[in-house]
Amino acid sequence: MTTPQAASPDNFLVQVDQIRTQLTGPGAPFERISVHVNGHDYLAYRNAFPNLSTLINAGRAHGPREFMVYENERWTFDRFFQAVDALAAHLQHTLGLQAGDRVAIAMRNRPEWAVAFAAIALVGAVPAPLNSYGLHDELMANLSDLQPKLLVCDTDRFARVQKDLAALSCKALVVDGAAQHGDVSWQRMTTASATTHQTPDLLGTAPALVLFTSGASSQAKAVLSSHMAVCQALFNIDFIGAISAMTSPKAIELMMAKALQPTTLTAVPLFHVSGLHAQFLTALRHGRRLVFMHRWDPQQAIQLIQKEKITQFNGAPSMVMQLLAEPNFNDPEFTGSLGGVGFGGAGLPQRIIDEILDKRANSMSGIGYGLTETNGVCAAASGQLFQHAPQSAGITSPIIEVRVVDLDGTDVPHGTEGEIWLRGVSLMDGYLNKQGEKGLGLTDGWLKTGDIGRLEAGSLLRIVDRIKDVINRAGEKIAAAEIESCLLQHPSLLEAAVFSQADALTGEAVVAVVVLAPDAKLSPDEVKQHVASRLAAYKVPQHVHVRTESLPKNPAGKMLKNALKREYVPA
Repeated sequence: MTTPQAASPDNFLVQVDQIRTQLTGPGAPFERISVHVNGHDYLAYRNAFPNLSTLINAGRAHGPREFMVYENERWTFDRFFQAVDALAAHLQHTLGLQAGDRVAIAMRNRPEWAVAFAAIALVGAVPAPLNSYGLHDELMANLSDLQPKLLVCDTDRFARVQKDLAALSCKALVVDGAAQHGDVSWQRMTTASATTHQTPDLLGTAPALVLFTSGASSQAKAVLSSHMAVCQALFNIDFIGAISAMTSPKAIELMMAKALQPTTLTAVPLFHVSGLHAQFLTALRHGRRLVFMHRWDPQQAIQLIQKEKITQFNGAPSMVMQLLAEPNFNDPEFTGSLGGVGFGGAGLPQRIIDEILDKRANSMSGIGYGLTETNGVCAAASGQLFQHAPQSAGITSPIIEVRVVDLDGTDVPHGTEGEIWLRGVSLMDGYLNKQGEKGLGLTDGWLKTGDIGRLEAGSLLRIVDRIKDVINRAGEKIAAAEIESCLLQHPSLLEAAVFSQADALTGEAVVAVVVLAPDAKLSPDEVKQHVASRLAAYKVPQHVHVRTESLPKNPAGKMLKNALKREYVPA
């Protein structure tokens, strides 16, 4: 296999495509085969693990290497698997957990979260992580959807739902606090059992995982995925790493010269696909180290990067912006170990792109675009791939089909904007308890993402906006993301949100809510002038609200625009 040598921009994507073909061809590490699932034929990686338990067990090879760091605790892979095996045996023999039973997990990022997930999967049960930030009603709505046999949680989450668990016939296993909390003792359940667990031989189509959507604009939905879907998605992360490394030899050489154990600062929640798949399960398989943060704090993040020799940080764009704004971010004494910064989502503000390209040249920084419903699979790029087309969402995956369609579902010409539809082996089986509801789930295997984008040369995918975030002002279609990116070019603005408001004259008016940097002063008219000097007049916000407090976000870092609309748009 070859790597591109000083390729010109015109030739770079051609060479990327050649490497992609080499990696996925017959006999290659990422060889693809055809599989028939749920009435459809899909391309799948031949060498992907058949189920979650096989993937998890692959982590045993790393033995005494350090795996997890949390506050003053340090866990090796050996210690992790000792706890996992003990818990799995007790789940199976003491609690009678069987293959297919659902088990909810609700706690902050911590080693016990990882132990619980692995043990549940090893006995063939279905782990179902919940949003740990959820309050009583949100958690109970999730539990009602799941109907789990067991809830594994910390004391904070237990206190929120304790009085209602009996009605669901759900036992509780509390990982911290007083021994009397919950129905069984965590200490006892993670102490070696006289009997060992037996892992059932599960088909790839068996249920493996339930994840809840982020719920940024509606009630979170429970996404059910098979073992094949999850394992194909995890192997796709390896493909992204391979093609990014082969197209970025200089960045890889610089990282290898540091001779550091690959270590990720894990600040995104493990209950979302970005934390679970791309960080926890990938690190478990490959012997990488995870450093958990109790809660996100950019100043503490800089300290941890220095202390723990962090090599990678992945987070929402808002988190990356806060990290970049820290005074010590550019000091090699603090962040010299950092080999790359990754962003989840799409439509990065231009300011982030410029800062990363300027401050982290020849790094493995990058972006990924995927959904809970696809187990995170769609498009991604890092290193030179990201630097070549930083405003794209990366190159599409070899195991995903992408359509870009107009309002009636007709494919639009290549390079034309439309709604993105996805189909492939990594997609969910469906939403729990919602299969009969109109507009939800899959149509002939296709997932309608609600995102607007276009396919470009070299298998690149560009995300423009969410359908609901496109503003129709007097017949002119305006992408909220374009205006948000323009606003964030102003050095006095830290955050920006743009949405529509009903208007008698134009149908919809453009509304902007912006957050000032510390000690900055900026009037609404000055904000409008900034946009007017860069974008067409019809894109200039008619209403601008200036604030100093951060914009509301969910735990995954997604902005809660509905909350902002309720605050700023008249009822």
